[in-house]
Amino acid sequence: MPAVVLVGAQWGDEGKGKATDLLGSRVDYVVKFNGGNNAGHTVVIGDEKYALHLLPSGILSPGVIPVIGNGVVVDIEVLFQELEMLSSRGVDVSKLLVSSQAHVIASFHRTLDKVTERFLGQRRIGTTGRGIGPSYADKINRVGIRIADLFDPKILRAKIEGSLDQKNHLLVKVYNRRAVEVDAVLEELLAYADRLRPMVANTPLVLNNALDEGKTLLFEAGQATMLDIDHGTYPFVTSSSATAGGAVIGSGIGPTRIDSVIGVIKAYTTRVGEGPFPTELFDETGVYLQTKGGEVGVTTGRARRCGWYDAVIARYASRINGLTDLVVTKLDVLTGLEKIPVCVAYNVDGQRFDEMPDNQSDFHHAVPIYDELPGWEEDISAARTLADLPANARSYMQFLEDISGCRISAIGVGPARNEIIPIHNLLS
Repeated sequence: MPAVVLVGAQWGDEGKGKATDLLGSRVDYVVKFNGGNNAGHTVVIGDEKYALHLLPSGILSPGVIPVIGNGVVVDIEVLFQELEMLSSRGVDVSKLLVSSQAHVIASFHRTLDKVTERFLGQRRIGTTGRGIGPSYADKINRVGIRIADLFDPKILRAKIEGSLDQKNHLLVKVYNRRAVEVDAVLEELLAYADRLRPMVANTPLVLNNALDEGKTLLFEAGQATMLDIDHGTYPFVTSSSATAGGAVIGSGIGPTRIDSVIGVIKAYTTRVGEGPFPTELFDETGVYLQTKGGEVGVTTGRARRCGWYDAVIARYASRINGLTDLVVTKLDVLTGLEKIPVCVAYNVDGQRFDEMPDNQSDFHHAVPIYDELPGWEEDISAARTLADLPANARSYMQFLEDISGCRISAIGVGPARNEIIPIHNLLS
């Protein structure tokens, strides 16, 4: 049985939650391997809509064991808020496992995130202000606090002191803020220990044992390829590995155990936050996509920037992740458009780029080169096979497959759980 990685192939918000949910009933474990509560997944089940931020989307699938891997940074307050929200709506959350080696987001990480963004001014990154970056920075600087530390007050105090040693000088002397008291943070984190303990596990061991037993595992990325710390549009990226390679590091399984990698991509493109976006639309069509697509960030509440499908980015994501399949979402949003441009290459100061430019400056100055395809007027939300789609919609999807470097295995035609066209078996 396969181990499958699911990643975003653009700048996030592609509909990974729906794709995870689509596969969820056919897998045994769903593992979140990177990020924190800086991303949002919206899953629609019947008349119910669920907005998740930290928890794996698989928690909504009965029988699935959801896992927060060691590569995630955990805001424990948010964790319990989400668990309580789901429990109050009748969702069983008792199977959740949290890696003992995942790092913790404390209140001072959120404070640092917000004051640093304000300090940067026009050079701001556009973070969510939820402490993700500062927590990962502590991890890399080897002064981080891990979930396991909460169960030893002496070690926890030492870790907090080590983490705050330089930060308090920065807060007081640079940002003109009050110093953070060690005792206050210690009390804050210890308050969660007893409640957290039953769900904490050696998750790399659990996951490898599950693979040995023939279980099916789905590894779910937060954020997306173009926000990856190494392979995204640096520095306007997240602080973790959001590409397929991150699944190995962030979960503790070996690379030889991965069987397939599914990329989720919209039929157009969106981005939240700062940074270059070649196909961004600043006219009424951009407003149309934003309005019809409901393009508001699940986590931030910020309106998403909208633009046409970018095949250069799709090819890049296919190569970086080793994609075996693409799931295209929100095709229905394009219904009603007379013409649909697709970016096939970039023009940078007179030079054509069919692949991603290798440096930040060239990508910043990239001007899209478009091929234009005819649109369609028919409502496609009831389509469940390719034959149900209008001819122009089928032609559009075939064009995207031909130019994106990966086969398209499913097409989303609406927000609901069943509004999807399966083409190939994603778990074959």
